[in-house]
Amino acid sequence: MAKQRKTPKAVKLRAGLLTRLLIVTLLAALVCEVYALREQVSDAEEEKARIAALVESRRQENDALAEDIEEGCTPEKMQEIARREGWVLPGEYVFEVGS
Repeated sequence: MAKQRKTPKAVKLRAGLLTRLLIVTLLAALVCEVYALREQVSDAEEEKARIAALVESRRQENDALAEDIEEGCTPEKMQEIARREGWVLPGEYVFEVGS
């Protein structure tokens, strides 16, 4: 008589109430974390757009200054600078209106 080997029976795992509660809690925590990360990404994109606009305005300002440097010192520029400093041409009058 040949001995028959006993085949192991498949073990059925049952998830208890505590295990299910733990899984649901972890999933809820993950959802909250994903939501928080999405808000951080949105804020970062807004900041990126703001900084990009600032960089573009500074680039335009730098280009204008570079053009001024390339042109050199012209009489019109000298007159503009002098007027900003409060200088006037002979024969001109300055009226100051104060409170």
